Amino acid sequence: MTTTRSVPRAVVLAALVVLLALWGLGGAGSASAHPLSTTAVLLDVGDTTVTGQLQLPVDRLAIALEDPDLTPAAAVAPAELATLRDYVADHTAARGADGTAWSVDVTGGRIAAVDGVDHLVLDLTLTPPVGETAPTGLFTFSYDAIVEHLLSHQILVSARPAGATDYSTVGLINWQDHDLAVDGFAPADPAPAGVAAGFATAVHLGIEHISGGADHLLFLITLLLPAPLMAARGRWVRRPGLRRSSWRVLHVVTAFAVGHSITLALAALGYVHVDSRVVESLIAVSILASAVHAMKPLVPGGEAAIAAGFGLVHGLAFAAVIDDLGLDRGSLVVQLLGFNLGIELTQLIVVALVMPSLLLLSRTRLYPAVRLTGAAISAALALGWLAERTGLLSSNVLDGMGELPVARGLAIAGGLAALAVVAFTVRRWRVTDAPVATARRTGSTRTLVRTP
Repeated sequence: MTTTRSVPRAVVLAALVVLLALWGLGGAGSASAHPLSTTAVLLDVGDTTVTGQLQLPVDRLAIALEDPDLTPAAAVAPAELATLRDYVADHTAARGADGTAWSVDVTGGRIAAVDGVDHLVLDLTLTPPVGETAPTGLFTFSYDAIVEHLLSHQILVSARPAGATDYSTVGLINWQDHDLAVDGFAPADPAPAGVAAGFATAVHLGIEHISGGADHLLFLITLLLPAPLMAARGRWVRRPGLRRSSWRVLHVVTAFAVGHSITLALAALGYVHVDSRVVESLIAVSILASAVHAMKPLVPGGEAAIAAGFGLVHGLAFAAVIDDLGLDRGSLVVQLLGFNLGIELTQLIVVALVMPSLLLLSRTRLYPAVRLTGAAISAALALGWLAERTGLLSSNVLDGMGELPVARGLAIAGGLAALAVVAFTVRRWRVTDAPVATARRTGSTRTLVRTP
């Protein structure tokens, strides 16, 4: 009976999620759009210099500089703009193929709305020293502005030969790796690498993007918290058999993959347009809903429907990265497949790292505390992100905690595994050492005797 009642509720919730996603598809997307909390670096590689443009989200700058008064208007005030130029220049570097440092010059400064988000746009010039023999088409670009303080921040670097029309993605810079090799973009360079190289680059980009996306990782983990359990009378109870629990996990992960793959393809191919602020807000809603569901069943048996519905929203966010690649339709299909494969591989790694521990813990008395604590943390982070992304808060005081899945992911997975092993071992000891009741017949009476 529980399953029969839960299916319509799951379908209704999934339908609401789809409607919310469609609500965010109406606005025209910008060719230079990129996800919230992302800096874009656009490089034009010439014969003797590399010029470019930096697009920095003002709200992220304010957090990194611990300046809540840094508004778009304040950022372009002469004194403040000079300070921001110096800050960016101090966190930007380039080296030639022989390791020689290049000069960095940051100029200009204006505010531009990139997909509805105010960005400070600065001009960049990288110049090799006089007498440099290495070509400008082969150098290492280093950058750590904002990301030195906000570990979830990412820098999407694109380049093109000077005079060309379209940019090609070089890669992502994140908190772990501030250096990026730029090769093959000089005006005299041959045609770009073939399909196989483009596919491999896209796979790597997908891996980097999802592994650096704290909200995507948190949603997936929160969704998995109740996966080893089953709903009964409005509460979570232990599901009999690890095999059934494992199949349920597989259904949830597959549903999420199908959901985000659909909208990723539709948005990347240009059939829908993405308003990143709406999408990012809906991602926060997805985490909040998953956290509440992990505390108490909202749609018993409908976790796959939730995963698929919110997967549609997450796919729109993934598509914003693909939108920056500037590819023709043929190249786009290859890059899309590679990018999606990178996302799926990373998700499988996350599931492989986390799910065995959750399955073990679900067989112990400790799991309710673990599940509720994890759900409460996810809910708090989701509320903070939602308030920030909808403009209710200028900065999120929980950003540091939200970066933990990215900065300390392996440590968290290791700690969870250790906790699971200890809790499961203690449970086995208790079962082994528990008194065993045996029956002893004395005359016409039967007495239960407990033996240690």
